Amino acid sequence: MPENDIPVITVDGPGGSGKGTVTQMLARKLGWHLLDSGAIYRLTALAAVRQGVALDDEAGLVRMAAALDVAFEPTPAGEPAKVLLAGEDVTSEIRTEACGNNASRIAVMQPVRDALLQRQRDFRKAPGLVADGRDMGTVVFPEAPVKIFLTASAEERARRRFSQLMAAGVDVSIDTLLEEIRARDERDTNRSAAPLKPADDAQVIDSTGLSIEEVLDRCVAAAGQT
Repeated sequence: MPENDIPVITVDGPGGSGKGTVTQMLARKLGWHLLDSGAIYRLTALAAVRQGVALDDEAGLVRMAAALDVAFEPTPAGEPAKVLLAGEDVTSEIRTEACGNNASRIAVMQPVRDALLQRQRDFRKAPGLVADGRDMGTVVFPEAPVKIFLTASAEERARRRFSQLMAAGVDVSIDTLLEEIRARDERDTNRSAAPLKPADDAQVIDSTGLSIEEVLDRCVAAAGQT
């Protein structure tokens, strides 16, 4: 099948909106491949820290990003995809707040984004791809026939993250999380390189107050799949 004929569903939105979970469920339901583009930026940030590349060393980050060895492995239903960096399972390590903040910092650099762009497009394989990110529908796959923008209030996203961290035994302040989320939203929506926003033809779904099953149902309906 020619690459341009392989269907793609993009799911964009801010962190904590539920898109990570719902894209996994959607990919499993359809039997399609999954791209977690946020993980790729987090992996780049993690690799930079491990290799001693400064987060403001644009040239060094570009070289590293172009050669990034990343893979996703399917896991049982209800669990996040296993994320591999050079064959090592770093699924938990890249989900820390520090790694997320570092990823947001390097994501504003257009040369780094350019280096990772083709790497993301390479995930487009038959029978189809569900792409999770922040600019999947606007930049990476602008020709995708189905684009979803999943959002939720900052308060709701802070509450969800707080619950996740507390369940994992991490002591954290919900006020601090809310402040970090608002700061990241401000940075992501106002950056010059691919700002976080819905594609013109995206279907916007607000997950505030919805269960993940209700969000999945709305995404399936938006995708025209049953």
